[in-house]
Amino acid sequence: MIPVTKPFLPTQDEYQAYLNGIWSRNWLTNNGPLVNELELKLKEYLGVNHLLYLGNGTIAIQIAIKALELRGEIITTPFSYVATTSSIVWEGCSPVFVDIDENTFNIDPKKIELAITANTSAILATHCFGNPCDIAAIDEIARKHSLKVIFDGAHSFGTSYENKSVFEYGDITTTSFHATKLFHTIEGGAVFTTKPDILKKMAFMRNFGHDGPEKFNGIGINGKNSEFHAAMGLVNLRYMDEIFAVRKRQFLYYDKILKNLRVRKQKLNKDIVYNYAYYPIVFESEELALSSLRELEINGIGVRRYFYPSLSSLDYTDGHTPVSDSISSRILCIPIYHTLSQEEQDMIARLLLRTQNN
Repeated sequence: MIPVTKPFLPTQDEYQAYLNGIWSRNWLTNNGPLVNELELKLKEYLGVNHLLYLGNGTIAIQIAIKALELRGEIITTPFSYVATTSSIVWEGCSPVFVDIDENTFNIDPKKIELAITANTSAILATHCFGNPCDIAAIDEIARKHSLKVIFDGAHSFGTSYENKSVFEYGDITTTSFHATKLFHTIEGGAVFTTKPDILKKMAFMRNFGHDGPEKFNGIGINGKNSEFHAAMGLVNLRYMDEIFAVRKRQFLYYDKILKNLRVRKQKLNKDIVYNYAYYPIVFESEELALSSLRELEINGIGVRRYFYPSLSSLDYTDGHTPVSDSISSRILCIPIYHTLSQEEQDMIARLLLRTQNN
């Protein structure tokens, strides 16, 4: 079986060395030394000034919405993982969908202003598959209409935009460190901001609002993460340069062996350094996408319809998003992970080409 993705794992000895320290200290959670060390090393590796390590990427979005005190309508993308939208609804706001650009798969800035009303408080945009949005255009619209901006950077670890980490943009950027991500801590996530006052506010929020053992600063939630998760992150961070190099090599090899496959690929934005996190392909029709999916699965190869269905079709949402609807019905993400071999990539390519030519 070739899965669509497989978590990177370091050697057991490397991880065990951190576990030995946890056992000796008997400090398992609540802002432990490994959590603090991971935050420092992530800031250094990513070249960012501020971040908070959290329990997961979903709580990161929820805390971002709370910290910015958003109300009413939040303009967002219908082409993302469900957590982007469900977090908006969970926090008592209303998602307003703006369709995506058919080439980049990101929210289309040209359509955002048409969706702004007196009740709009923010724009929440996803850097889909790690491909940065048109950040400059979104920021310009937000300034013009006095809106806040949250970027969902769940796929974007290691991506830069205009020579700066993509996490440095917007009022807040969130990310996920889930096991399926390029960099993972088994479960985990983070919030990033360039604004120290917002950072301080979110720091209280992630720990129930505690400002010392007997004092509280606002309303908080349990957004913390543990020493065990931080330990995995500290070990995995050592391998990130190697992981990026392997992923780029696999991505470019797919480009080579699938050059005769009649599919469209995501158009990457300019002025970026990309992380090659996913390999999405868009077929000419949903029928072709589904026949390819069946052929791969019959041969023990996992694929996913990332992202299907379009989020505007969910029971608790509404929106007219024909481009997202079309792309989501025709897209497949094919396997790409650290230990995937060229021979396995060759087999995947042969099956895709054979299905198309039948």
